[in-house]
Amino acid sequence: MYEKNTIYILGTSKISKNDPIAALYDILFVGIILERESGKIMDLTCNMVRDVTSDFIKAILIGYHLIDDIDDIIGEIQDRFHGMAQKAVIAAVKDARNKYIMIQTNSVKSKI
Repeated sequence: MYEKNTIYILGTSKISKNDPIAALYDILFVGIILERESGKIMDLTCNMVRDVTSDFIKAILIGYHLIDDIDDIIGEIQDRFHGMAQKAVIAAVKDARNKYIMIQTNSVKSKI
């Protein structure tokens, strides 16, 4: 289903106690499948209470590049996703971005 040039990165964040997600989960996660070299988001999943919410976040993010488009990603989430977990989703995407940067940095170092 996924090409060999893809990787999976998990971004996590804390959620507010009054968010419905807190009844089921301790953290919010966004699992992102990226093209390894470009950072283009190919697919993703997240642990929302309703599938429609996960599907909506997925629709917002697919096609963006996790490094180059982070400001656009944040802006689109702020503009389109008005759920209680908005800040947590942004934080989880930023966490995934930081992990991807570390992977890219370590990959470059190992080639030297």
